[in-house]
Amino acid sequence: MAKALVAYFSASGVTKRLSENLAEAIGADIFEIVPEKLYTDADLNWQDQNSRSSVEMKDRSCRPVIASRVEDMAKYEVVFVGFPVWWYREPSIIDTFAEAYDFAGKTIIPFATSGSSGIGDSGKNLAELAKGAKVEEGKRFSANASTDELKAWADAWL
Repeated sequence: MAKALVAYFSASGVTKRLSENLAEAIGADIFEIVPEKLYTDADLNWQDQNSRSSVEMKDRSCRPVIASRVEDMAKYEVVFVGFPVWWYREPSIIDTFAEAYDFAGKTIIPFATSGSSGIGDSGKNLAELAKGAKVEEGKRFSANASTDELKAWADAWL
């Protein structure tokens, strides 16, 4: 069985719960991608074009700073990367994460939470940023995806 990490960013707690369930289901380590400057409710107001999240998502070069690092990324073969879907793709902080480590030879599997939007080009985007990694297409899950569903999905890479 491959040594796996579940790394995730969660703005509202939905992706956190799903990520914790996934990590528990597959026996993986877990790492929360926490921004150095936490997001406020106003920052997350997608209807405000001047909100922090809106401004970040309009600028594809934006790289929000992450507060901490994965201790020993080298020991992981498979990295599941979880996030809420923002503007039909991964949040900019996930781009920061993808560029922060040497993922050469690793498999990255994106997974997302969203009320209705698909995962979009997130897998393709991560493949461009995580040089040398094999990046899978990934999947969007509902907030109440069962542990059995998560395990059955993840087992393909373990």
